[in-house]
Amino acid sequence: MNAHFRAFSFVDRIIPVHDGRRIRGRYTIPSEVVDFPLALVGEAVGQLAAWAAMAAVNFDRRPVAGLAGSIELLLAPRAGQVLELAADLENVDVESVEYSGTAHLDGRLVIRLQDCVGPMVPLADFDDPQALRNRFEELCQNGAEPGSFPGLPRMTLERVGGDAGRCASATFHVPSDALLFADHFPRRPVFPGSLLMHLNLQLGAALASEISPPAGRQWVAGTVLDMKLRSFIPPGAALQLEAVLKQQAHDSASLTIETRTSKDLIATARLLLKAEEAV
Repeated sequence: MNAHFRAFSFVDRIIPVHDGRRIRGRYTIPSEVVDFPLALVGEAVGQLAAWAAMAAVNFDRRPVAGLAGSIELLLAPRAGQVLELAADLENVDVESVEYSGTAHLDGRLVIRLQDCVGPMVPLADFDDPQALRNRFEELCQNGAEPGSFPGLPRMTLERVGGDAGRCASATFHVPSDALLFADHFPRRPVFPGSLLMHLNLQLGAALASEISPPAGRQWVAGTVLDMKLRSFIPPGAALQLEAVLKQQAHDSASLTIETRTSKDLIATARLLLKAEEAV
């Protein structure tokens, strides 16, 4: 299988809006993919914004993950559903793109991204500019055939310690070779920031399971705040993640999550938990 535009691409159709600042699109979650986490919905919104940003600079540069002020996690998607995607570019130039965006399912809001900033880098360092121009034209005209995403590789956090209900630590080894790297990106493989967010949410959920919730309720992830990715994560990297409980109220709690290599702090985020009725 040619994995380019198949292994980690989440826009099937683009509906251009001709003011150059707004873009709309769709993505059909493959019916055979059981696990499609909310982090991938956020990736889909970010990819839609990236298409608009690349088109705005004539495919000379492309954005990469940088900052996200707020990511609201509202509704878990299911296999076979069609995501309605939207991105609004507040500013785009050769240095960066600033945008917000949403995804809906049947009119219901799934995720909302606000105050996002993606640094722009030379596109040719990461991918083939002409291949991206051709793909953009295809998406804007007839759209691409859905159903190509084969699913995520196995991603397992290994708990390595902590203090129950107060902090949790884990390690994660980025695969040295995974199909998604042929799509993200062909000329310079990078572990996606959205998958790091997925790992952060997993560790946050593990810590949340150790925090006593209000009677009859359970902790669920509500909003990711101030997510910052400081450097690229290459294949084979060894990551150390730590989640720490910072504040707890009757119906909410706040965690900080940091990701490091053996030498450097590479990513930070805050996770707000909300207490919902237990099911």
